[in-house]
Amino acid sequence: MVGVGTLLFIVGVLALLGIASSKFSNRLGMPVLVLFLVVGMLAGSEGIGGLAFDNYALANILTSIALALILFDGGLRTEMASIKAVWKPALVLATLGVLITAVITGTAAAWLLGVPLLTGILLGGIVGSTDAAAVFAALRTSSVKLPDQLASTLEVESASNDPMAIFLTIGVIQIITGEASSAASLIPFFLIQFSIGALGGITVGLLGVWVINRINLETAGLYPVLATAVGILSFGITDVLGGSGFLAIYITGVVVGNGNIVFKRGIFIFNDAMAWLSQILLFVILGLLVFPSQLLSVAVDGLLISVVLIFVARPLAVLISVFPFGFKAKELLYLSWVGLKGAVPITLATFPLMAGIEGAALLFNVVFFSVLLSALTQGWSIPAVARYLGLAEPLPPEPSLSVEINSLRHVDGEVVEYIVAPSARVAGQALRDLALPDGVTITLVVRDFNVIVPRGATRLLKGDHVFVAMRKSLVPLINRLFDPMAATEPLEPGLSLLFHVDSTVGQLHRFFGIPGPTWSEERLGYLLEKPTPEEPYRLGPFLVLPSDEEDYLMLTYSPGIEDGEVVH
Repeated sequence: MVGVGTLLFIVGVLALLGIASSKFSNRLGMPVLVLFLVVGMLAGSEGIGGLAFDNYALANILTSIALALILFDGGLRTEMASIKAVWKPALVLATLGVLITAVITGTAAAWLLGVPLLTGILLGGIVGSTDAAAVFAALRTSSVKLPDQLASTLEVESASNDPMAIFLTIGVIQIITGEASSAASLIPFFLIQFSIGALGGITVGLLGVWVINRINLETAGLYPVLATAVGILSFGITDVLGGSGFLAIYITGVVVGNGNIVFKRGIFIFNDAMAWLSQILLFVILGLLVFPSQLLSVAVDGLLISVVLIFVARPLAVLISVFPFGFKAKELLYLSWVGLKGAVPITLATFPLMAGIEGAALLFNVVFFSVLLSALTQGWSIPAVARYLGLAEPLPPEPSLSVEINSLRHVDGEVVEYIVAPSARVAGQALRDLALPDGVTITLVVRDFNVIVPRGATRLLKGDHVFVAMRKSLVPLINRLFDPMAATEPLEPGLSLLFHVDSTVGQLHRFFGIPGPTWSEERLGYLLEKPTPEEPYRLGPFLVLPSDEEDYLMLTYSPGIEDGEVVH
């Protein structure tokens, strides 16, 4: 029996190898899951590690936990606005699309492998879903930014189609073993999985937000643990009630991530680390399960099935599912190509083994081969295909750090670090010329490892690290100063800004895009002196109003109004 010390030594070595391989993966552009799988295979019984591991039941439990944590982290980072924008095509692709993929792939697999049609459909169901862990990892590490609708559709679809794949896998196994009489008898099971999963995720998520904001913990480090525990609880409760735990924990992540919670930044950082650790654990364990020598025997059949899956089944599923939603032809092509397979298919491939299905070992090897091939071809080519189709957008400079000043009582503020880009509106400008709104203060500038205490005459140069303290509602506006891409992002309707009366219309135009000539030296204070008593003065979509604060005017963003008079 392996001792605790030996076990921890093995786990530590595998974790370090996994982390090192991720660094190597980024440099080569190789999908990180491929290297994690290779690490597991090398550590296995036929590799240099010589670890014999064939406990499929234990592997299923561990990989399910890891996948749940990955989905929770993915939910935390999925903005509600993205879901609202793409939930219809993503939901159709996550259900009907998976079914179409499973039927086409399964029919081909039955013919190629010489197995019964139901066994082939079982394989098709296992590989029918796009894997969230693979997609999240690929999109994070790729060097391109996709259009918002396309990226959101991929992420929401991949995170929400696991219940369909699980339903198909378990349902077909039940038909093969005689536990279910027909496909029609599985419909109640399908409805229960989705409805309880969605309801459980929303309910636990809302309760979690309430608890996080109202519990008074002595240590700030416990808040990320509490949030993760909320996610795990949603999975467990939902699964016990007969719903989809994977769907529930993803939805709980979405609710918590979009909630106004304390210590949000720490919760995100903690779960990002947990997701990476889970990916390492998940793929290394799955790599341990496979015997590389057996993959060679299914290489030809696995290649042909993968060709059908990648070039026939997935494109047809995408075309039928999302064509009515107005996607462009090149976006449909990209959706068809990025049907990445990963941990979920290999995890589901252990289900037939545990159920004693005839030919289950063959299915497992074919699935593993298909996942490996998918990762090597589709995962590796994500940036190249996006560029070829003209979908790749330049990566916007992101704040490298955001420091919360939330305490146990809500504080409406953040300290954000920006890096001054050469094309940023603030580049080369003196601080006194920026006309920052009230509630925004530049607290620190770091240049070439030197700390500069900001003064009015301090000029911001390319590459400077600038720390800005501000109210949270003002972050989208201040992003426009440092991020050239942020100017196209809409502001929140009703956003009110206080500017000093000595600020000029030209400054507001140069730095925030508020309509007006860049050379105008007309003071904002003069605007209210104009004879316009009947209605507020307008600067484009902004209403100029008096303020209760002495020497300040209020500009309120009202995008519904027509552009008004522009000062010349």
